[in-house]
Amino acid sequence: MSKTKPIDDLVDNLPMSNMTVYMLRALDSVVPGEWQNLVGFKDTVRAVTGETDKKTVKKIRDRALELYADPAQGYQRALWIYQTVDSADSAIGAAAMANKIGEKIGFLSFLNKLTPKADTLQSIDLCLKLVAELLAVSAMNQISITNINSLAGLLTQYHNESLMRIAALICVDGIIPLGPDFIKKVQANFATLNPAVLQQNSTYQNLSNMIPGGSVGDKIGFINQSFGAMQGWMGNFVNSHHITQQGLLSNLQKYMDIADSKLDYVAAFLDMTTNYYEHTGTQTVARRVIERAAREI
Repeated sequence: MSKTKPIDDLVDNLPMSNMTVYMLRALDSVVPGEWQNLVGFKDTVRAVTGETDKKTVKKIRDRALELYADPAQGYQRALWIYQTVDSADSAIGAAAMANKIGEKIGFLSFLNKLTPKADTLQSIDLCLKLVAELLAVSAMNQISITNINSLAGLLTQYHNESLMRIAALICVDGIIPLGPDFIKKVQANFATLNPAVLQQNSTYQNLSNMIPGGSVGDKIGFINQSFGAMQGWMGNFVNSHHITQQGLLSNLQKYMDIADSKLDYVAAFLDMTTNYYEHTGTQTVARRVIERAAREI
């Protein structure tokens, strides 16, 4: 695991508006009012703690930076995991987005660069993001990664940017490319998964040392178990929020000029042009160190 930059640098440099931010705004209808795009570390300290006194804000900020800088606390590891998940997605989007004009993005010009993932690859992506979430929660809470039920329980209590991240995972990596019955599709794809396909996945390669199990078969077992621990909650989330493919597409079209309704292409487009795990993950880790610093001060 390589070291990450200081957390204040990372939060100070989060984008105020880019494709990721537009996408997350479009998903606000799924979890209304949960996500604010908190940018700037001092502003985040104020927003999270409600503190306005300059000296107190500085004390909390300094303690938060100390906590983050201590590798034993697990915050750096968690952020590295969030960054790693997104770095595996195609980077073509970043360059292509650099010359965008205005807030609406022409979609058709991207079609020749897009390759929708096969259902199996999409299923692997979704499951690895879920496992990455458990790994990050394990690191920040100092709970063993083998304690899946405790970790999954923490995920079901999410709010703010953490809930937005899981909502985006369900919508963008689940429902849009795989359909409303994505849970059954993922189960079916993993039941017949060729281990070699998993081993070729760059996210798996980066995280495999952290995933319990001596063999790739054992690790597939753990991934399956992790998905199993969350599938009931994810199914309830979809039903209780009345999420549909068409509803998601309509919301995305308010923020992005997505002229195509082929949802596997939309999924590929979002994959290529957004890094919502890293963006919201940075905000989650910042919130966690700030909340702890405020308690200690």
